[in-house]
Amino acid sequence: MFRTALRNVLAHKARLLMTVLAVMLGVAFVSGTLVFTDTLGNAFRNQSAKSYDNVAVSVETYAGEDEKTPGIDEATLEKIRGLDGVASATGRVDGFAGVADPDGKLIGNGWSNTGANFAPGKDGKDAQYTFVDGSGPAKNGSVALDKDTASKGKYKVGDPVRVATNGPVKEYTLSGIFTTEDGAVNAGGSLVLFDTPTAQKLYLKPGVFQNATVSAASGVSDQKLLDEVEPLLPEDATAQTGKALADQQAKDIESGLTSLNTMLLAFAGIALFVGIFLIANTFTMLIAQRTRELALMRAIGATRRQVKRSVLLEAAFVGVLASVIGFLLGLGLATGLRSAMGVMGGKIPAGPLVVSPTAVISAFAVGVLITVLAAWLPARRASKIAPVAAMSSVHATASVKSLVVRNSIGGVITLLGSAGIVGGAATGGTSGRQLVAAGAFFALIGVIILIPLLSRPVIALVRPLLKKVFGVSGKLASQNAVRNPRRTGATASALAIGLTLVTGISVLGVTLGQAIDKMTTDNIKADYLISMASGDSLDESALTALSKADGISALSPQQASSVEVDGEYHSASGVTPGDVEKVFALTTESGSLASLKDGQVAVGSKTAKSNGWKAGDTLPVTFEDEKKGEVTIGATYKENDFLSPFVIPKELADQHSASTRPEIREIWIKADGGASKANEQSIVNALGDNPAMSVMDRQDIRDMFGGFINTALNIMYGLLAMALLIAVLGVVNTLAMSVFERQQEIGMLRAIGLDRGRVKRMIRLEAIVISVFGAVIGVGLGVFLGWAIGRTLSADIPGYALVIPWDRLGIFLLLAGLVGVLASLWPARSAAKLNMLTAIKTE
Repeated sequence: MFRTALRNVLAHKARLLMTVLAVMLGVAFVSGTLVFTDTLGNAFRNQSAKSYDNVAVSVETYAGEDEKTPGIDEATLEKIRGLDGVASATGRVDGFAGVADPDGKLIGNGWSNTGANFAPGKDGKDAQYTFVDGSGPAKNGSVALDKDTASKGKYKVGDPVRVATNGPVKEYTLSGIFTTEDGAVNAGGSLVLFDTPTAQKLYLKPGVFQNATVSAASGVSDQKLLDEVEPLLPEDATAQTGKALADQQAKDIESGLTSLNTMLLAFAGIALFVGIFLIANTFTMLIAQRTRELALMRAIGATRRQVKRSVLLEAAFVGVLASVIGFLLGLGLATGLRSAMGVMGGKIPAGPLVVSPTAVISAFAVGVLITVLAAWLPARRASKIAPVAAMSSVHATASVKSLVVRNSIGGVITLLGSAGIVGGAATGGTSGRQLVAAGAFFALIGVIILIPLLSRPVIALVRPLLKKVFGVSGKLASQNAVRNPRRTGATASALAIGLTLVTGISVLGVTLGQAIDKMTTDNIKADYLISMASGDSLDESALTALSKADGISALSPQQASSVEVDGEYHSASGVTPGDVEKVFALTTESGSLASLKDGQVAVGSKTAKSNGWKAGDTLPVTFEDEKKGEVTIGATYKENDFLSPFVIPKELADQHSASTRPEIREIWIKADGGASKANEQSIVNALGDNPAMSVMDRQDIRDMFGGFINTALNIMYGLLAMALLIAVLGVVNTLAMSVFERQQEIGMLRAIGLDRGRVKRMIRLEAIVISVFGAVIGVGLGVFLGWAIGRTLSADIPGYALVIPWDRLGIFLLLAGLVGVLASLWPARSAAKLNMLTAIKTE
């Protein structure tokens, strides 16, 4: 039976090609994901370990400008240096620093732009940096840049460099260019080195460091040094060995990659699930075509078990072959993903491609297991073929067994799943989404079971149109599409699954995008928003500069603050009285916002109602600086998503700030005559053409809040592309094998006058009908799921309303039709080329 199985695989290799491709693509997705994440993790772990090679003890503080978190001063560092076994102790301070390119634009994305101090030892070198040109900054007015940033900005030693920190942009002279093992730099960020006094002044205060690294003398253990260093540190400081820190970073990297790995494998699982239908269809059709062969095997003594085992062995051979090719393709995919990340700006540390035993075993186990499981039902049917069937034709006639049991089961499962989806939508929140997910799984399974039943009535709707437009070819195509409902259902199911997910995320994404867009446009009146590209606070000087700029009619910061009332914390927004209502859409429900000018506060109506407050009430409060006082509610207003529940005058926020530097997250501007190039240039000029500050108009603001939705949608579409590709292969496979199975019929049609063109059209229309049928089912179920998931989120999204993207749904259906056309090219050509006399003689 082993030899028989192998010979059957070789004899039907052309008909098994699509199965091999489907399994191969799924295995490539799985193996590529595992190898890629293993390679990524290994590279970052090695880099992390390398960056702490010379660090015996690392000290960290939460140093700030206040006295409560003093950081590490020079006296503490000297005490550490005086310990026996300490080779060196280096203070570190860092923060945001952005470099402008020759066009004045920020190099990098903001959050990964860093500045730090250059801390040379007695030899004039800092062990963390290796200079490839020039030297480290030795005085105020000079900086050094990492090699990649210097290359992007086309800077050379001696060139002037415009650098922005949290204050005004300044010009420095480039003293050197370096390489480093710093994780942020190796991940694609930028690093600017200042001399230590300058860095301390920029990021903390003179003579104070945030962190420190301690190197051990030869023969001294890291743990011993840690025990000696800890008693010398301030209360807010924490210390650990360099190895412990590297290990912790390795765990963090592992944790982050686990999430990526899980997401990618989930989409690989979807692709493999879709592949199951292709595999099952292939073996079902092969067995139907080999009825006489299998019956003869039974007649000469083969048992049912042997026949079943023979078919499963064929599946195993196919699975092994596909897994080998898929695994090799996965290695290429992992390499390609690594290169793609580099092209998109995500830098990955150098390192070898890591092929772990887990990746190899998982890939082969998945490939073989999926193929064998998908072939199990066809193998079971093969074992039931009676020896007497050898006396009939080569191809088994279609089964007329009632589908009542199957349809009943499918109906019950679909109803249960639908009930779960509707129940989850009604429940809302996290528990509702979990219920929707469970219901979606059962509904999808139920619909897949019911698809053969649905195929006849749905396809019957388009039969008159096909007959009228395409004549005999159209009529034959519609009849062929429903001749074997199970086969049509299995082929359409693959497309339905992919399009259910694509449609679901499209409906959800477009709905959320419009809700966010509405939230943006309904809540702001401002023409411009100013913020730091790094997400840090703006300097007070930016507000001062803008207040003197031409073309600005209203200007208000959104300064973060807080108040505590009766032991309950409330966030507060420090704003400019008189201007805040010109840049934000505020609806006053009681009192007047003009009271802000008198030092009173405004409270969101929901917060006021829940606490029993009203305009005119005086509240005892504890401010951010822990000083106690009283505030009077001058107005209540309908909540605005861009403001805190408490709106207070900026002057009051400044008086009680816990930091010497106000936390101004945003500045909102209303311009004379609205947004214009002249007004925008005036704002840019007032800010000193600072590359670290982003100036966004209303459209940019909308894109900022809604852009991540489109990005997420595009990523999802890309990840689901593999499943859709396998579904397309399923259509090709079904048509190709159907043509082989219907050779005699096609020969007869040719003999009675159906020319080659109409044969091609018949096959092409059959493919389109099956593809669009699957797409209609998928789109319908996807809209249902998108609505349900959206309902579970509606309570957290103001202005939520279901939006059905009819344009996208129309595109999906058109693409499904195009898929049918493309999938039919080879089968249609094969059918048209059949010699009619040879085909008629085929048994």
